[in-house]
This record gives sequence, structure tokens and C-alpha cells, in this order.
Amino acid sequence: MALSITLIGGSVFAAADAVAQDVALNTFPPEQILQGAKLYAANCAVCHGDKMIDQGGGFFDLRTFPPQQRPRFISSVSNGKNSMPPWKSVLSQPEIAALFAYVVAGEQK
Repeated sequence: MALSITLIGGSVFAAADAVAQDVALNTFPPEQILQGAKLYAANCAVCHGDKMIDQGGGFFDLRTFPPQQRPRFISSVSNGKNSMPPWKSVLSQPEIAALFAYVVAGEQK
């Protein structure tokens, strides 16, 4: 019994630690979010909508992008996905990181 309580307690702490790490990883400096907003307006809004609000074009609602899936975001923007072209020749990695900061923290649904 003591072993199962210890294991359950350890699992709870491990899960809480993972959530804390996700929150820490997705805390962005305001200037990075602002840079991402500017990059978004210049490069992404034409398809994904002003402030990530799609005007009926059927594009992915970026306001619902899972914050814990940063690698997926970086890959999709860098290499393209479905009808979205690759942006790695247009945007630097720090700019793509700023876009991620804006998508995760900049606008709420």
C-alpha cells in the first residue's frame, strides 16, 4: 500500500512538474510577442486572418494552436504544410520563434 501511494504521489508531482515546464516554456517577453504580431500582420494575416480570426477561408484557427506543440509549429512554418508554403527562406528562426510567441500568447479565442 505504501508503495502504491508513493508511486501515485510521484506521478502527481511529475505531472505537475511537466505542466510547470510547459508554462515556463510558453512565457514570452512582451517585445517578442509584439515582434511576432508585426510579422504575423505582414506575412500570415492574408490567409489566417487579422488577429488570427479567419474570415471564412477555412484556414487553421491559430488561436487554438496547442502551446505544447512548438516543434510542430516551427516545422509547419519552416517547411510548409498542406496549402501553406514554406517560410524558412523568408523568415529567420528567431522570427519564426516570435510568431510562435504571438500565436500562443498574443490573441485569445
